[in-house]
Amino acid sequence: QVQLQESGGGSVQAGGSRRLSCVLSGYTGVTGSIAWFRQAPGKEREGVACCYFRDMCAGVEDSVKGRFAISLDYIKKTLYLQMNSLKPEDTAMDYCAAGGFRCGMFNEYIYWGQGTQVTVSS
Repeated sequence: QVQLQESGGGSVQAGGSRRLSCVLSGYTGVTGSIAWFRQAPGKEREGVACCYFRDMCAGVEDSVKGRFAISLDYIKKTLYLQMNSLKPEDTAMDYCAAGGFRCGMFNEYIYWGQGTQVTVSS
């Protein structure tokens, strides 16, 4: 029913920008929240930013505050993550996930995209 497809990843120099997109299919059947997660090599998966379907989008995590911004376009059925002033520590596989009751709780999310790799070099 629900499918998520991420795009926009790639290689970028430190200080550069990237915009990730997540296209949703079966969007109207999803409840809870839709969010961006990322997993860096040797680290656990962590929440980046999140939007609740019946409310507004939540703020980003402290580690990316002031640099990243999340937005949800209901018409295009697309979730975005604008990433600015990228740092090497932002290198990770970024995932779009939906159906989580609580933002940030990755183990509660039902639907996941395949991920898109973001690599930031010095």
